[in-house]
Amino acid sequence: MVDGMRHMIVSGELVPGQQVRQEHMAERLGVSRLPVREALRQLTVEGLVRHTPNVGYTVTRLDQDEFDQIYIMRKLLEDEIISRLPRATKAQIAHISALNDEVAAAAENVDLPRMRERNTEFHFAVFGLSDLHLLIAEVKRLWTWAAPYHAVYLFSAESRRHVLEEHETMITALKTGDNDLLARTMDQHRHGSESQLRVLLSPGSSAATT
Repeated sequence: MVDGMRHMIVSGELVPGQQVRQEHMAERLGVSRLPVREALRQLTVEGLVRHTPNVGYTVTRLDQDEFDQIYIMRKLLEDEIISRLPRATKAQIAHISALNDEVAAAAENVDLPRMRERNTEFHFAVFGLSDLHLLIAEVKRLWTWAAPYHAVYLFSAESRRHVLEEHETMITALKTGDNDLLARTMDQHRHGSESQLRVLLSPGSSAATT
């Protein structure tokens, strides 16, 4: 139940600011209101949903300051993980490359939900080379928190092209064991989505008022 509702938020099926009515969700999922209520409580703890007394639950809508803080934390944690990555094996690189092939196929078909899913798998396959499991778990929480906004970035064909080009550079860095190049490329990769999403979250933008 929690996984299903989380996926609705992360995929953009439920959008930031949208009210989540327990009775409607229970009917949609074919369950009673009790498991829906428990799932909403868990998603509130995770920060994906907010509860307002006498109003109910809504999908969390980040303001600019919150969004900036997420990217600050991501940079700090991701840089630390990448700086300590061991040299990837051929099998690990093959797996990461295969995931990137799936990202590219989804981009070519403009299947944005699938592209986002495979993109996340690609990045966490890279992070997963590290044994810093607590840091990786925190990075995943931050990714999930901001995920509803990332779909907007991928609407642009130019953005999708940049994603794929930077992924290829990351794979090259993994093959050569160049963690400095990997970190620089990851910073560039992160900055691309951050810059565009900052514009979309600015006052007066459609995303800021959706």
